[in-house]
Amino acid sequence: MRSDVTEYELSAPATLQEMLSLLAAEPGKYTPIAGGTELMVALGVGRLQSRSLLSLQHFQELRFLREEDGHVVIGANTTFTDLRRSALIAEHLPLLAQSASWTGAIANQNRGTLGGNIVNASPAADNPPVLLVYGASITLISASGMRTLDYNDFHLGYKKTQLRADELVHSVRIPLAYQGYRQYIRKVGTRNALAISKIALAGIARTEGTRIAEIRLGAASLTDRPIRCLAAEKALTGASLAADSLEATLQAGRAALAMEAKPIDDIRSTARYRSAVAENLLEEFLRSLAE
Repeated sequence: MRSDVTEYELSAPATLQEMLSLLAAEPGKYTPIAGGTELMVALGVGRLQSRSLLSLQHFQELRFLREEDGHVVIGANTTFTDLRRSALIAEHLPLLAQSASWTGAIANQNRGTLGGNIVNASPAADNPPVLLVYGASITLISASGMRTLDYNDFHLGYKKTQLRADELVHSVRIPLAYQGYRQYIRKVGTRNALAISKIALAGIARTEGTRIAEIRLGAASLTDRPIRCLAAEKALTGASLAADSLEATLQAGRAALAMEAKPIDDIRSTARYRSAVAENLLEEFLRSLAE
């Protein structure tokens, strides 16, 4: 059933501080809205519970992308088109450029924001696995100040995050520390475009000779939230990619990933399929490292 829009109110506070004051005065009353690419879908099908929305799309102080103290800092209102077009992102964070290009159609990329994608907290979202493998941190703001968290700690469960009702995402900070790393990302969906992931895997790795010196893996649709695949990382760190050891390394990685994978059956896929494909993607990445 479609929503009756007359039952909703949308306000656009003149300043960011005014918006934060409203959130602080009545925590839980308001839902912030930026590009609205997710909330408007919920509105259209009658599932948007919040009746009071606060627009933050016009706050240009949250739309920025810059290099700062050895990091790339990305404002919450930065759109996916901004990310796709950024030479800085293309050079230093190519996995983020790729995941941004997968996030909906061009119209969605023009409106959708990185902050909104994070707060929506879908376990199938394209960008969180990339932020996880790149070691991102996330800065949250409220009327009482700022706090910064390791992004790996931000997602708590299905649609649950560390974000308080009086807070907004301010920015994401990613270290420029991955020159010389091999980088990998694959998304498996019903179609090549405009499809929610059945499974997605992002990875970066540094090798020393034929051994994996460091590896980071992030996945979508493998549990109830975007995750770092820490068990698989532990099993693979120090493992050999030499021809006579590669099969053992592949099996160790697949077994560890299978242990931490807790996918679900839903309308897009089955748990069994998701687990099998995730293991196959990991093997593909490892074989590329061995070449």
